[in-house]
Amino acid sequence: MNDLRNRIAAEVGKAVVGLGDLIDGVLVAVISGGHILLEGPPGTAKTLAARAVARSLDLDFSRIQFTPDMLPSDITGTMALSGGSLEFRPGPLFSGAVLADEINRTPPKTQAALLEAMQERSVTIDGTTRELPDPFVVIATQNPIEYEGTYPLPEAQLDRFMMKLDIDYPSEAEEIDIVGMARRGLDDTAIDTIERVGSEQDLLALREQLETVRVDAKVAQYAVQLVRATRELPSVELGASPRAAVHLLTTARARGLLNGHEFITPDDIRSDAFSVLGHRLVLTADAAIDRYEAADAITAALAMVPVPK
Repeated sequence: MNDLRNRIAAEVGKAVVGLGDLIDGVLVAVISGGHILLEGPPGTAKTLAARAVARSLDLDFSRIQFTPDMLPSDITGTMALSGGSLEFRPGPLFSGAVLADEINRTPPKTQAALLEAMQERSVTIDGTTRELPDPFVVIATQNPIEYEGTYPLPEAQLDRFMMKLDIDYPSEAEEIDIVGMARRGLDDTAIDTIERVGSEQDLLALREQLETVRVDAKVAQYAVQLVRATRELPSVELGASPRAAVHLLTTARARGLLNGHEFITPDDIRSDAFSVLGHRLVLTADAAIDRYEAADAITAALAMVPVPK
């Protein structure tokens, strides 16, 4: 499995500089059957990285550029008159990998339509429920909430994302590489050179193999205790939900599978704690004033809970 990850990273690297954690995170989410949220300032290759990973896995890909005037039917599909009868015209949600670009630039009603599809893996139009493809993964991007013209996702909807990865500006060396690609005219065409090194069948097979990665009862208890610890911190108004514990164990198993491990360890839980728990926490007003962040709360929770031997 590590070989597949390396081949995907090599192909994605033809178009994307750096972002190794993002590539791993998307792979983990896809294998786990979850969805991933990417947050970062404009111009940090969030969209390009998502497209590159989907192409390397040969997933049917669609992109939704969210706008303030977008309607739910624009993404789910509509019934249209054709030859005297109504026929369904599927929207961009009917793809194996859906890039939901700038999800926080569209109103709550359209956000809710996307997030309902993520949860149910189906859409209902005119009373008829239509199943979405399998695999089906949403890779959503958003700009930081302090940017103007955004609609922050409610906590209940954020909870449906398995992971959230924060994308920062590249290092100086990486930025020099990016500029070099642009000067050579490769920045817009490099994605066309990415070869398919995986397939939908590979992903479905990996998902079946998740069950072979063992989870000791003590490790499962550790994940639950970490989640519960976030609810006890004085600077946290709303802690992580029970769904967070499920996602924490699932991502740890997927990462273990990619690394060729037969079981998960507390270190696997700890390594995914920030990306799985961070977006689910709501801090108190005083914490925000003190510049206390979700990462600080997770660090405190990790310090509170004894690591099982």
